[in-house]
Amino acid sequence: MTTTKLITVQAAYDDFLHRSLSKLPCDLARLIYLASTRDYNTGSYHHDGLASRFSPEVAAKALEIAHRQVFVQLSAYSLEELVEQLRIYFESSQDGAAEILRTWQKLEPYRIAIPVEVNLAVARLFLSNVRLALAIWRSRQNRSPQDH
Repeated sequence: MTTTKLITVQAAYDDFLHRSLSKLPCDLARLIYLASTRDYNTGSYHHDGLASRFSPEVAAKALEIAHRQVFVQLSAYSLEELVEQLRIYFESSQDGAAEILRTWQKLEPYRIAIPVEVNLAVARLFLSNVRLALAIWRSRQNRSPQDH
């Protein structure tokens, strides 16, 4: 990649962080949002606003980099930090947290939030940690208020 293109990708990345990602309540929400910009059949990324300010190719690269970086950050979280990410994400949703929890435990939609080009061991560890964090979240929700 040329230096000019790298600078343009960096500008697109910075723009996206400022305009979109910074508005989301937590890293888990950012990961889910970034995964939603990726075509599940081709793996290519697209964001109309970013593509109109830069180019579709530059926007796609900036989204790919952002997706990978957010994933790496989340993968390094402790189990307790991951439970907190779930809490923030679930409680910020307009859907009920209990319904989201049921769906996440049943369908595991977070599996498609993993970027394509990541270490397989890290991806497996992430999935395992999310399952554990969901179980912890559920057990905390099932406790009576005086137990909290």
